Amino acid sequence: MARKGFWRVLPRKYFSHRRRVDDSSSSSSEEASKLEETVARAEVVVVKWDPDSSAYANVTSLFHEDRLEARRFLARVCDLQRGMLDFVAAAAEPSRLSHPCLARAQTLMQAAMRRLEKEFYQMLAANSDLLDPESRSVRSSRSSVSDDHGSDLWDESASPDQTDGLVARESIAEIERAAAVDVMTDLRAIADTMVFAGYGFECVRIYRTLRKSVVDEELYQLGFDRSLSLPQIKKMDWAVLELKIRPWLGACRVAVRTLFHRERVLIDHVFSNSNIAREAVFSSVAGDAALQFFAFPEWVAKSKWSPEKFFRLLDMHDAIGEVWPEVELVFSFESTSSVRTQALASFAKLTEAARGAFADFESTIQREPLRSPIPTGGVDPWTRHVMSYVTRLSNYHLSILEIFAEWQPSPPQSAAADTSSSVSVSDTGFAARLDKLLEALLSHLERKANLYRDAALSNLFLANNLHYAVNRLRSCGLLGEQRAAQHAAKVRQYLAGYERMT
Repeated sequence: MARKGFWRVLPRKYFSHRRRVDDSSSSSSEEASKLEETVARAEVVVVKWDPDSSAYANVTSLFHEDRLEARRFLARVCDLQRGMLDFVAAAAEPSRLSHPCLARAQTLMQAAMRRLEKEFYQMLAANSDLLDPESRSVRSSRSSVSDDHGSDLWDESASPDQTDGLVARESIAEIERAAAVDVMTDLRAIADTMVFAGYGFECVRIYRTLRKSVVDEELYQLGFDRSLSLPQIKKMDWAVLELKIRPWLGACRVAVRTLFHRERVLIDHVFSNSNIAREAVFSSVAGDAALQFFAFPEWVAKSKWSPEKFFRLLDMHDAIGEVWPEVELVFSFESTSSVRTQALASFAKLTEAARGAFADFESTIQREPLRSPIPTGGVDPWTRHVMSYVTRLSNYHLSILEIFAEWQPSPPQSAAADTSSSVSVSDTGFAARLDKLLEALLSHLERKANLYRDAALSNLFLANNLHYAVNRLRSCGLLGEQRAAQHAAKVRQYLAGYERMT
């Protein structure tokens, strides 16, 4: 008869050599008598709810039908497990392990585990809509499960479950929150009992299968396409790729702060008495999905750089920087360190790609074909386009501080720190990039100004365009007063030239 659930949890000391005593036979008989009594008490409730022996038990939920009966069931199972352990510990010879009473107890334990596996699966499958962050926020105040499963996991003499006496709710939301607390309490009770009885693997397998599908489905509902790969992204036109980036941006905060955080909180509660199970389950349920989710920005950054991609790169850079503290918290297990590493890798790659895209924009300014300038010497459309592009950067204050710094990118938390908001953008490495961009723009404008036949109009054109550019940059805080004054002096020189010519 198979006894895998029992034998795999027995410590090796139970099979080691033991000191013989004169009354070993009587002691074993006494332990056998105790075990028989324990088996008899457990058999009453376990056989009643064995799904293989009763049509009623096969279609009825133990926890939904009678919570007091469920408490009794779990208490009897824990008593049975302790009885078997005590019997083996008192056995003078390994041959006593073949005692008929022990075999009967193990058969009964297997029937009990079939019942709990069924309950655990049904409870997870039927209540996935209740297991949300809001419903779990009150779990600690209403949980009735003991943290000490070794001493008294489910004591039948304890007071009735507090969730039996639910007071009248004023809204459906409150009722749902209370129902979710009940579900979490029951899930944890079943998990604790199965782990204690040596059936932790079966419990973990059920949980992992159901919750992993929930995570995958919710990521799909958020619009994240898990079928994408780096080769596919590299081949995509920008218009198509942008349609993939937008859902990711919308999903990033929700995925980290709601979806992955919810799974971590739920797992921490259900498997609170087994650190190994907690880590293994969370890594399996959320690890792969999160790893691919945070790999997507790096894949985008590895695609061909272009000025039009610049602001989407900044958006993704900001999104990762914003959720990084939660990423560190949620994926704190050693087995999920790859998720943290991937998030940092994507953050660094986005920094590099944004710098490259901005450099490409500088080159685009210089390569812009010369067209006939404004006849009246007014502001050129290309100047307006360049300034519209650059001044959009004022919406990315923290990203500018990070991306255009003169040193290597630091971890996202420093980029998102509140103290960074007090730093002037004009005092960072971006100032040098902005000067270079203005030089490129002015060089283009000077070449275009040479197309005027009237030298006075040429100077007026340069004065108007530089004055417009400086004012736009000053108004959005991208140009410091010192540099603005230097450019203003050049505007006055152009105006003085215009006056002389006229």
